[in-house]
Amino acid sequence: MIIDWIQFSPWRSLQGGVLIGIAAALLLLFNGRIAGISGILGGLFKSKAGDIAWRIAFLFGLIIAPHVYSLVAPLPSVAIDANTMSLIVAGLLVGIGTRYGSGCTSGHGVCGLSRLSPRSLVATIAFMFAGFTTVFFIRHFI
Repeated sequence: MIIDWIQFSPWRSLQGGVLIGIAAALLLLFNGRIAGISGILGGLFKSKAGDIAWRIAFLFGLIIAPHVYSLVAPLPSVAIDANTMSLIVAGLLVGIGTRYGSGCTSGHGVCGLSRLSPRSLVATIAFMFAGFTTVFFIRHFI
């Protein structure tokens, strides 16, 4: 792995983390909901009455935020070193994993750990271990 020190931005990363934390705290405070993206998206397909508007607003915010940010600062360049089939398989595996893990990294890693949930700690360790193992396997054996 090579770190591009010119593009390395710990202060912007910290600012982004703080914004994510604030957004998650506000959603919990005002709506009583955990900011787990897979749960929010999945809830669109089995929503209850009056439950769909905030989900759409939240997901819309995720999509529009980079465009708003680009009005005040340039977006970082993105380079994906994977073929389309790898991305499709990876997306399907992440989707399956979020169903088996009863949540995603945002729900368990951000919200669950901040609430000191043992279940979220185990889930986050499992996510991280699976990610480390996958990267190691792909980089060294494929």
